[in-house]
Amino acid sequence: MIDLHTHSLFSDGELVPFELVRRAEEKGYKVIAICDHMDFSNMDFIIKRLVRAVEKINRRGRIYAIAGCELTHIPPEFYKEAVREARRLGAKIVVGHGETPVEPVEKGTNISAIEAGVDILAHPGLITEEEIKVAVKKGTFLEITARGGHNISNGHIVRLGIKNKANFVINTDAHSPKDLITEDFAYIVGLGAGLTSQQVDGIYKKVAHWIKTL
Repeated sequence: MIDLHTHSLFSDGELVPFELVRRAEEKGYKVIAICDHMDFSNMDFIIKRLVRAVEKINRRGRIYAIAGCELTHIPPEFYKEAVREARRLGAKIVVGHGETPVEPVEKGTNISAIEAGVDILAHPGLITEEEIKVAVKKGTFLEITARGGHNISNGHIVRLGIKNKANFVINTDAHSPKDLITEDFAYIVGLGAGLTSQQVDGIYKKVAHWIKTL
């Protein structure tokens, strides 16, 4: 199980990083990225603490943890600056909080995040085909999410994404222990969004290869 979008209590999650990782390990996780909600007010505080935590976690060799961030409700005109700052501070994975249908995310956020170079566009809602084409060119992964509410548009994302040969990642957007899922359930999320089991296999192989390049 690979999950590249989870949250600790450094933002609105319930667990400290060590407990989050331990509970994920019990679910059968092999890779987990902790990507707390951030903007310019807190990324310098959070990222360095996540970096310190994952360094110790990874010494054990049981599960591979990654320090990341989720840039959240960043105004479109500030996205490039935010991505640069997050990477400078040590975030290995930068997630952009996309235009989910259940939050008032500013219109234009999806394309601004993609053009700024986020690694993953989380729950991008009714993303347009033109935006997906840019994501393909930039190498941005589109998230298929297990999280309730955000997952309303999974089918739309998969339909247009497959048509345009987009890269996908299946994530939980976990905020609490109950949000963590097994690999079998991740397949259900993918199948429910319109993927075949072979396509889900392909997603995990591609994501696993990408992680090795970080």
